Amino acid sequence: MTPTFSKKVAEARAAALEVLLFNARHGRGDLPRTAAWGYPEPYTRDLLIASLGTLVSGNRELVASLGRVLQTLAKNQSPLGHVPSLIDAPENRGSSDTTPLFLLAVAWYRKATGNAGFLAAAARKALTWMSYQSPNDTVMVAQQPTSDWRDEQWVEGYGLFVNALVYGFLRLHALDQRAQTLKGLMNRFDIQGSDRQPFVHEGLTVPHKPYFALWSYKIQNSERFDLLGNSLAVLVGISSPSRSRKLVAWVEKECTSMRDRGLLAIELPPCLFPYIRRSDPDWRPRYDQYNVPGEYHNGGVWPFVCGFYVAALVATGRSSLAERKLMALTDLVRPAREARVPYGFNEWFKAQSGKPHGQDWQTWSAAMYLYAAECVATGRTPFFDEIRGA
Repeated sequence: MTPTFSKKVAEARAAALEVLLFNARHGRGDLPRTAAWGYPEPYTRDLLIASLGTLVSGNRELVASLGRVLQTLAKNQSPLGHVPSLIDAPENRGSSDTTPLFLLAVAWYRKATGNAGFLAAAARKALTWMSYQSPNDTVMVAQQPTSDWRDEQWVEGYGLFVNALVYGFLRLHALDQRAQTLKGLMNRFDIQGSDRQPFVHEGLTVPHKPYFALWSYKIQNSERFDLLGNSLAVLVGISSPSRSRKLVAWVEKECTSMRDRGLLAIELPPCLFPYIRRSDPDWRPRYDQYNVPGEYHNGGVWPFVCGFYVAALVATGRSSLAERKLMALTDLVRPAREARVPYGFNEWFKAQSGKPHGQDWQTWSAAMYLYAAECVATGRTPFFDEIRGA
């Protein structure tokens, strides 16, 4: 890392910390905001994903704020163990990723603070809830469409992103046999065509490709590339080291091709590709308003997702490439859509133009920048190293 680049990263890290402290101090009650001006609500998934940056920052105020987030979630947990979508709204339920993220964040918080028994009863309830989320009782969990972080993306059945989270918390909560079962299931090929045999369970491995399917259920699936889900598959170790290296090479090659064709104006990957177009069978009329090609969940470039990708590059040993992508991420977090600030830490960017379209000073954008920078600086992936046994 050159001195000039090191200075730019240090400045961006300081700015990210400023965003997190502002959002922690100006939320609802003692809970953080999701974005400084756009989202006053404490969205569960955003703040739990942001726990990675919070914990590597070592900032006592932020760590204490995360502790309150987790305690409030435990208090608002459903009688059956489900974690709400809004931290302070126990009736706001239905998300497929909030409970797995809660179990991960509790484990990470325990490790960072040394409090091994933190929220033990709430964690047991959450584990019980998750044990009932598998339709065929095989550990792999299923979800309803638009129930994970992609509220405008149709992901159904066995989704990659949610199951990567499940594998991670199973490992951290010492449920290694169940984790190994899930890993084996996810590494089976997804089933295509109508010749499915009885009792043959679908997996998420895509034939002739180095990445995992977006989702699979019976004979239905989507083999579009999910950047967040595949980055997590690398980080938690569902993807083998050799497969992970091939996955990274494939992503970089595909992104170069998209840039050559004018489909991508940024040196970082979109959250989904190829984009879903109106002529495609998985296009839905609602996408015309909210999810056109290259925007939002249909291929927008999300800084927080790119933070996970940088971490995945570190996990695969691609340190030079990780440094280059962190440099691109450092440039990406500068533009703001509305606020007059040196660093916008915007929510998402249009792939074809590179313009910010989301909310400025987004908590998870700032937090995952901190996490990605820490990974590049140390050559490690904190909290995920333990899951992979690295």
